[in-house]
Parts: sequence; C-alpha cells; structure tokens
Amino acid sequence: MEQQLDDFIRYLRFEKRYATHTLHAYERDIQQFIQYLYITYGTIENPSLVTHFHIRSWMADLKTQNLQPTSLNRKLASLRSFFKFLLTTKIITQDPAKRISSQKIPDRLPVFLKENETAQLLDTDGLFQDDFKGHTERMICCILYYCGLRRNEILQLKEQDIEWGSSCLRVMGKGQKERLIPLLPEVIQSIKDYIREKKSLVKTDHNHLFVLENGEPLYPMFVYRTIKKYLTLITTLKKKSPHVLRHSFATHLLNRGANIQAIKELLGHSSLAATQVYTHTQIERLKSIHKMSHPRG
Repeated sequence: MEQQLDDFIRYLRFEKRYATHTLHAYERDIQQFIQYLYITYGTIENPSLVTHFHIRSWMADLKTQNLQPTSLNRKLASLRSFFKFLLTTKIITQDPAKRISSQKIPDRLPVFLKENETAQLLDTDGLFQDDFKGHTERMICCILYYCGLRRNEILQLKEQDIEWGSSCLRVMGKGQKERLIPLLPEVIQSIKDYIREKKSLVKTDHNHLFVLENGEPLYPMFVYRTIKKYLTLITTLKKKSPHVLRHSFATHLLNRGANIQAIKELLGHSSLAATQVYTHTQIERLKSIHKMSHPRG
C-alpha cells in the first residue's frame, strides 16, 4: 500500500493543496495503520484486502494506548480520506472505513480571555520588553487577537499581504482559501512601525512580515512559547495557546453583536457549524447571568 499512500499524499499536496503539517499528519496516521497491519496480520499489499475488521481492530488497539477520542477520530478521518481516494481512483471497489463510527466526544466550549484581560495584554506598554524581540512578541499577540488568526497563518504572513489602501490583511487559510480581514487604524500603524524597525535593525533574505532577531522567519514553537509566556502574566486559564486568542477574537465579536456569518468569514471556517460553537459560549454566559441575577435563580 506504500505506492497508493504516495499517490494519495501527492493528490492532497497538488490537487487539494493541503498545508505541510496536515500532509505529515495524514501520512503519519496511515503509515501507522499499515505498520499495524504488518505486525498483526502480516503484509497486506493489496488495499482491497483491508476490511472494516482490520480498521476496528486497529482502533481498539489505539484505545488501549489511552488516546483521546479526538486523536482517534483524526486517525480515522485520515483513513477515511485515504480509502475514499482509493475508491474514487478505482483501486478498491468497497470502502472498509465506511462502517466504522467515530468516537463520541464530550462537548467542549472554546477557552477565551475576558475583555479586560485582552486589554491588559495589549494596552500595557510595560508588559513587553522595549527591544526588537519584545516588539515582535507584542505584534504576535496583537495580530492573533485583532485578526483571529491560526498559528500557521501568522507564520505565513508576508509584507505584501498588507492591503494598505483598504486597510486589510490578506490571509491564506486552510485548503489555500484566501480571506481579507479589516485592520484597525492602530494595528495598521503598529505594523508600519514594526516594518520600519525591522528594516533598520535586521537583515533578511525573504519577505516574511514578522521575524526573529536573527532575521529568520518565525517558527511554530516560538509563537506558542510567546503566547504562553504572556498569557501566564494576565490570566489563570489552564490553556494558554495561540488558539485562545483566536477564540477570544470570535467570542468578543459575538458578545458585542457581530453576525455569526460575518464571524465565520473572518475566521475562515468552511462551514457555519464550526463557528456555531461560539453561540454555545454565549448561551452559557447568559445562563450564568440569569442564575446570578434572577430573583429565583
């Protein structure tokens, strides 16, 4: 099945235009399944010999490793995509993954900052060091919150992605889907100041918007550590990842009356269902207010 896997990954890369980290996840999951088949059942070269019993057996084995339901479902989704591709290309005539059900996942509401916490994060000059690294860290926090970006999206930003005339940021999201995000005047000015400082202090051979002190582009762990570092200073939330600022962006917009469809477009969600999780957050907030304020609460 190695050849079919190579064909599948090429399809995802060139036809579907998936991001590199997504490709690695798909390849890793399917390779893990192939390895399991080899160890447990011997070599199965022909994908048409794989049945739903093999997949169910693999899922049961993964459960014994204490994997979370979300991880199990991701691995199952990788297999589903793989066998769907094989079915479409007529390598197989039946999809063995079709009969496997996803794991039930408990409802989890997005973790987000309070508005006064984001104000403390972005409106306090003394929070960040007054040097290029400190200014870079502040811009990371600023753009993730004001624009609701994913971590991978801020890593890809180039200077030419700023639409200066319309005060918008052009973002390439999942599936290579492009979207425009309006920028507040204060954010536009901060970006201009940052670019000016970068050009005067740092030598680069690329056009990435945000860079390290040595001129290299940002990398995922640097962004994660930056967010964790500053969220630790202003909140008691257990989760302190870049996605917390994205959740905060969406939740604060919704709380202030933004249309859910508009939030969907700003976040770059492919379906409204992914955005509607924020309405549950608002409902929980209203329940809390009702319980505290109602005379019979």
